[in-house]
Amino acid sequence: MPKVPRGLPKALTLQQVKSLLASPVGDDPASHRDRAILEVLYGCGLRIGELVALSLVDVDLDGELLRVFGKGGRPRNVPLGRPAHAAVSQWMSGLGRDAVLSRRTGVTQAEDALFLNQRGSRISRKGAWMIVRGHGNRVGLGAELTPHVLRHSCATHMLVNGADIRYVQELLGHRSISSTQRYTALRDKEIQKIYNRCHPRAEVALQDK
Repeated sequence: MPKVPRGLPKALTLQQVKSLLASPVGDDPASHRDRAILEVLYGCGLRIGELVALSLVDVDLDGELLRVFGKGGRPRNVPLGRPAHAAVSQWMSGLGRDAVLSRRTGVTQAEDALFLNQRGSRISRKGAWMIVRGHGNRVGLGAELTPHVLRHSCATHMLVNGADIRYVQELLGHRSISSTQRYTALRDKEIQKIYNRCHPRAEVALQDK
């Protein structure tokens, strides 16, 4: 049977990303956790399974790195950008993760997990997915947003801003460069939008079509 072409991944605009990342407000543990989850998903381009599998030993705040285990258990080091670093640091402080554990009443084996649910257990894929969707609904993104859309957005925005495709491949943990090349079509569309909006001769080009 012939292969069915894979659809292009979706990507948010920068303004949509900014609105989403600003959604978690407050100084309670849940707000610190949600802020860190959103920053890491977008800033590091992680899959949802990679995010919920993170443990404390995988976080190197001094080196500004995350140790991530991708498909097939393949490890890779992912840079932790400044906003994500700040959000993870706040979550790991006494106001975030420690506050959740201090209220825990049951016995759990989640002491080494980075992200916890309200009961102090390692957060599940579904739990993290619902956090993303909840904040997406809050800022008007609705069904347009999934955790994987943040990964797509990370890759697309890096390519638009000139990142080498091989670097993006390493960041996302793609075994094959062909998986990463899917994002170049989105990059080209975004560059076209920027050109049409910003170049003084773009209006002439549009009229000539």
